[in-house]
Amino acid sequence: MPDRQTKDTWSVFKIMGEFVEGFETLRTVWPSVSIFGSARARRGNRYYQDAVRMAEALSEAGFSIITGGGSGIMEAANRGARKGSGTSIGLNIRLPEEQKANGYSDTVIQFNYFFARKVMFVKYACAFVALPGGFGTLDEVFEALTLKQTGKIHDFPVILFGADYWKGLLRWIQQNALRERMVSRRDLSLFKVTDDVDEVVQIIERHYARRKRTRGPRGGNGRETP
Repeated sequence: MPDRQTKDTWSVFKIMGEFVEGFETLRTVWPSVSIFGSARARRGNRYYQDAVRMAEALSEAGFSIITGGGSGIMEAANRGARKGSGTSIGLNIRLPEEQKANGYSDTVIQFNYFFARKVMFVKYACAFVALPGGFGTLDEVFEALTLKQTGKIHDFPVILFGADYWKGLLRWIQQNALRERMVSRRDLSLFKVTDDVDEVVQIIERHYARRKRTRGPRGGNGRETP
């Protein structure tokens, strides 16, 4: 039976394999937008419909759409991307209760490791959009905000869609984290909140146009281009 050290060594190779597959598969999909949201949202949910419209509009504007590849909001965004002219990408995660790919992705990559998957969400995106979701969505939002705050990635929009849903969190940040000086007032400008699908598209298009002028048409996030 393999000892712990041997298992750890083989885990390194599995992790490397996920990074290699992700880099090789996604290096041609720039520019992309990563869209997050609950796997539990049903098709009749208003945010599901918003995600379809948003992803379709971004896809028609020339952006690939990256999601977590599962159901709910993820399915809606992949569905909208497929209705448009861009590439629909699902980064699926293997879970004890298996998350099934939603069937609307042109490209699907299967991950065992959340952290490898998270790198792909950031590296190949020129914007993040978070629709209402749970712990996974919050994890991705705060990961992106931390990377922006610390200057570990080139700046890109982080948009919270659904003002009513996010207002409690924003109130807590202002009344607790800001008041106790755990964040600065400047940190509150790291994200944008909106209920307008058209505004989401406009923010991302303006950002990408500025980026092309300063860095050229290529270049992912991080300090190195993909």
